[in-house]
Amino acid sequence: MIGRLQGTLVALAPPQVLIDVHGVGYEVEVPLSLLADLPAPGQPVTLITHLQISDTAQSLYGFLHASQRELFRKLMKVSGIGAKLALAILSGINPGQFASTIQAGDVQALTRIPGVGKKTAERLVMEMRDQLDLSAADAFPDQAGRLPGAQAEASSALQQLGYKAQEAERIIKAVASEDMNTETLIRAALQALGSR
Repeated sequence: MIGRLQGTLVALAPPQVLIDVHGVGYEVEVPLSLLADLPAPGQPVTLITHLQISDTAQSLYGFLHASQRELFRKLMKVSGIGAKLALAILSGINPGQFASTIQAGDVQALTRIPGVGKKTAERLVMEMRDQLDLSAADAFPDQAGRLPGAQAEASSALQQLGYKAQEAERIIKAVASEDMNTETLIRAALQALGSR
């Protein structure tokens, strides 16, 4: 089993990255949300991995945090969710937010993730509630509690536009006020970024 890769990031071809480990190139599928946190090609990188072997293929999935891989593995145990959909879910929401959403039973929030319909969202809430019985902060300390609700969504949108996670979070915190919704936050953040 390949549980971790440490090498040089050679290329990005979302959702895959190519990592050179002592002359061997590993193609690794990663959540799209992780791409903003990766170093530039040619730089060293370390990924925590999950190897999946089937009759037709061997696939390697990579994550920056153990909590991401843990959630990925739990998601694949839910009926009807394979590796591709589990990766799509992790592309749309971080583990801490996911745990909070499941505990709140927020089906509507889950359906905003591409590829997750209402029935799948209901199944996720039903089957994963018992598995995520700790508070989000306890279950996923490295990811939870960064930004609340609309701020987290706005940060995610900025990351999809190519901004680094830390920069997106910093600017969102700087422009945020309590009454702002996601759309207003994104506009304010882009305005602030444009005026620099």
